[in-house]
Amino acid sequence: MLKITKKVEYALIAVRHLRENKEKLVPVSEISYSYGIPKEILAKTLQKLASSNIIESYKGPNGGYKASKKIERTTLNDFFEILEGPTAIMDCYFEAGCDHLNSCNIRTPINKINDSIRNLFDNLTLADISQ
Repeated sequence: MLKITKKVEYALIAVRHLRENKEKLVPVSEISYSYGIPKEILAKTLQKLASSNIIESYKGPNGGYKASKKIERTTLNDFFEILEGPTAIMDCYFEAGCDHLNSCNIRTPINKINDSIRNLFDNLTLADISQ
């Protein structure tokens, strides 16, 4: 079954929340409480997004996060890869992690599926799904 990880799910929820609250700094605790997301996991995820300039981080007692303009240009594929690494339904797409690369009879059709998924994610931005 294809599914996104909890980390990606939490990050998408947070990005949408930040876009809905553009005018203010949003603390991690607000997002965590509002959506029942574990605060520690969310904090680490938002730090990763901030270090990639997907969102802006402000430190201090009144600090928090804000959506950045980069959200408009960040593809879902880029977003997924920032959080989880290369997007693929099987490791063989990147010619790694498989002992049967030379004898595999499903690699070509699986790669076609993976290419289609990556193409879809390359044509959707964070802005498209967080409106």
